Amino acid sequence: MRTRTTTAAAAALTAAVALLLTGCGGSDDASNSGDGDKIAGADSGSGSSKPSASASADNIDRPEIKLPSDVENVFEGGSTGDPVKDAVLADNERMINSIDEAITVDGGKHPALKFYSKDDALLAAATYVQSFADAGTTWTGQTRYYDREVTLDGKTSATVTYCGDETKSFSKDRKTKEVKRTPGDADDYVSYNARMEKNAKGVWQAAKVTSQRGAEQCRP
Repeated sequence: MRTRTTTAAAAALTAAVALLLTGCGGSDDASNSGDGDKIAGADSGSGSSKPSASASADNIDRPEIKLPSDVENVFEGGSTGDPVKDAVLADNERMINSIDEAITVDGGKHPALKFYSKDDALLAAATYVQSFADAGTTWTGQTRYYDREVTLDGKTSATVTYCGDETKSFSKDRKTKEVKRTPGDADDYVSYNARMEKNAKGVWQAAKVTSQRGAEQCRP
């Protein structure tokens, strides 16, 4: 499990605001990528960290998201048969991947983070990314996302609920590359509730994301 380092709320908020103002990035110094719980995500044979081709077929100019070779997010249930719900799920995947890109990839800017999140969700994401940077760690392995369901609220808002399985993802020291492998436990299963809103470009952005670690409904 990837355990987030707890910091003072005021300090975390200040760091998050600074992160947002500087483009949600860290420096190229390997020490600036830190430790934390993942924000947001199950194993299917065709699962991957990329949204399906059909869900990606639009005319939106999207920022590229690239995760390291040792980091994988696997998403179950990418197609519902409803094109609107499928679009919501695809952008929810991209939101999750954008956060993990900011955590695991060194670089000055991560435009995808602000592209797929806004408001409370963006501030929470920036705080989360900064917690990894403060701890000097990243994560490695695979996170599984499953039991994903979309509820549409009109034409421009929706709610996505889903579970995340972190039993195969582990904290990794940024400098030494040492991986802290721990046995899985109940806290590795997390339930999520994401409020998604469609912007003028047609992108479904996360406006607010809440989570519950150790959620009974997400355990096997």
